[in-house]
Amino acid sequence: MAHTAQRTRRTGRRHPLVATVMALPLAVLLLVVFDGWETVATQASSVGVMLGR
Repeated sequence: MAHTAQRTRRTGRRHPLVATVMALPLAVLLLVVFDGWETVATQASSVGVMLGR
C-alpha cells in the first residue's frame, strides 16, 4: 500500500517583508515604464503626513 504525503497548506498571512520583496520588482518596472516618479513622491508625502511624520 503506497502512502502519499499530503502537503499542508498554511493558512495565514505573509510576513510584510516577504510581500514587499515580492511586489518591489513590479513596482520599479511600472515606475520606469510609466515615468511615475512624481506620483510616487506625492503619494509617499501623503502617507508621511497621515502617519504624522
